[in-house]
Amino acid sequence: MIDSGDRIAVLAHGKFPDRAKTATGVLRYGDYDVAVVLDRDRAGQRVADLRADLPDAPIVASMADAPAVDALVIGIAPIGGGFDDSWRSDVRTAIERGCDVVAGLHYFLADDTEFADLAAEHGVSLHDVRRPPEDLGVATGRADEVDAEVVLTVGTDCSTGKMTTTFELARAARERGIDAGVVPTGQTGILIEGRGVAVDRVVADFAAGAVERMVTGFGADHDVLFVEGQGSLVHPAYSGVTLSILHGAAPDALVLCHAAGREVIHGYEDTRIPPVGQVAKLYEDVAAPVGASEVVAGALNTASIDPADDARAALSAYAADLGVPAADPVRVGPDPILDALALEG
Repeated sequence: MIDSGDRIAVLAHGKFPDRAKTATGVLRYGDYDVAVVLDRDRAGQRVADLRADLPDAPIVASMADAPAVDALVIGIAPIGGGFDDSWRSDVRTAIERGCDVVAGLHYFLADDTEFADLAAEHGVSLHDVRRPPEDLGVATGRADEVDAEVVLTVGTDCSTGKMTTTFELARAARERGIDAGVVPTGQTGILIEGRGVAVDRVVADFAAGAVERMVTGFGADHDVLFVEGQGSLVHPAYSGVTLSILHGAAPDALVLCHAAGREVIHGYEDTRIPPVGQVAKLYEDVAAPVGASEVVAGALNTASIDPADDARAALSAYAADLGVPAADPVRVGPDPILDALALEG
């Protein structure tokens, strides 16, 4: 897909940084050299001007303004995963310059006749990371047989920090000498890890089976697996993906992720998020028929809270509501969550 150390350009037009999860995830965790970010609304600025916690890179208006790179990564995925035709010139330019193009959309670039023909002409590859393997089957209920401890991040909504929490926990566990692996279930995690299955693109009957196959396959190589959660059981559109991951992974422990101050489902403002304690119990109750699993810690995204004292107060209230330890894995660090998991190498 992308080799370690490759120079890449990341497309994030109009969404960087707050609504470009793939772009920020690749910047923070990917083993790549991000040479430039494409965002026509931020051209002339730098990543560091907007997010001091991310590796710095210049921001330009188009691929035509980018330096030489090995690949272009589409770093945003709108609701529904469609392709915005305003990106077409950037993808075309990248291909003509001999760059591979990597996308995590539901729209497959390799099925676009213009891009496919152009890629063949210039000898480059189009990688659609959301395209599932063709040999998936139904779950068999074997995930709970793996020797590895399995930890799943779950959420009260989309975009609450499940992917970030997963990678922060894995990194912190490794620093403690624990052999930890990540099970990526979405496009950003797959781009970072170079493996995985985008569960939201899998036929419903095979979705839990796809997760089970990753858990049983990766579990032989690690003492602990951190499974990247998706969506939420209370989300009106994406709860099916969440349930498939929950049952397919048969996790030993759950970490509930929430965005501080969020009271309704993003994009579905008529749908209120239940109290976090109720959400935690819902996950435990739904997991129970397949394998007992408890919410042992909470991860709270406090990025919307400026004063540090207010963020600490929000964390304290969140932990009290859940009845378990909680932390913001970016602002405070993931150690309180890792301590609550009581993992052993």
